[in-house]
Amino acid sequence: MKITVSREIESVCPNFVGACVDAQVENSKFSQALWDEIHELEDKFRATLTTESLKEISGIAATRKVYKACGKDPSRYRPASEALIRRMLQGKELYQIDTLVDLINLASIAYGYSIGGFDGDKFVGDELTLGIGKEGEPYEGIGRGMINIHGLPVYRDAVGGVGTPTSDNERTKMELKTTHLVVLINGYDGNEENVIANARFIQELIKKYCNSDGGKFFVYRYEKE
Repeated sequence: MKITVSREIESVCPNFVGACVDAQVENSKFSQALWDEIHELEDKFRATLTTESLKEISGIAATRKVYKACGKDPSRYRPASEALIRRMLQGKELYQIDTLVDLINLASIAYGYSIGGFDGDKFVGDELTLGIGKEGEPYEGIGRGMINIHGLPVYRDAVGGVGTPTSDNERTKMELKTTHLVVLINGYDGNEENVIANARFIQELIKKYCNSDGGKFFVYRYEKE
C-alpha cells in the first residue's frame, strides 16, 4: 500500500506526519480484557480532563486547526478522538462494536489522534491519497448515512473517499470477518515520535487481542516532487 499526502494537505498542515499499520488479524465480538483497559483510561481521563481542556490535547488541537483552515467547523464535525473522549467525560458509555473497532477507539483515545481502521481487502487499487473533500463529493459515514465532507481531510482510493478524521466510510469498514487490518494515524501536530508510539501501541493491542504478530508500520508525509 502506497500513501500519498497531497499538496492540498501540505498547504494547510506542512508538518503533517502519518503512520500506517498493516497486519493480519483475527477479529472477535468482544474482549473483556480490552474493555478493562478502556475503563481504566476512562477513569484517568474523568479525573484529569474536562470537555473544554480535552481540546488542548496536541493531536486534537491540531486537527481542529486544520478543519478551520479547510473551512470546516470542528465543533459540528468533531474529530473522532475528540468525540470519543468527550463522550467519556459526559459519563456516557462508549459504543461496543467488536474487538477491532474497540481497540482502534482505545488507541485514538490514548493518544488523541483520529485514527482510521479499515478492512484492507476492501480498498480498490494499491494507493491511497490524502486530500481535502470537494463540494458534493459522495461519502457514506459508518452509521451516519451520507455526510458532507467538503472541507474535511479525506483519504481516497481508486473509487473515492474511504476515511476522514470525523468518520470512516461504510464501503471499507472493518467487520467480524476482517482479516487484513489497515490503520491510518493522522498526526496533524507533526509529532512523529508520538505518532510512532501510537502505531506501536496498536501493534501491541492486536498482538494481545487479535491473534496477530503485530504486522508492520511505516511513516508517511508530504513528499516534494
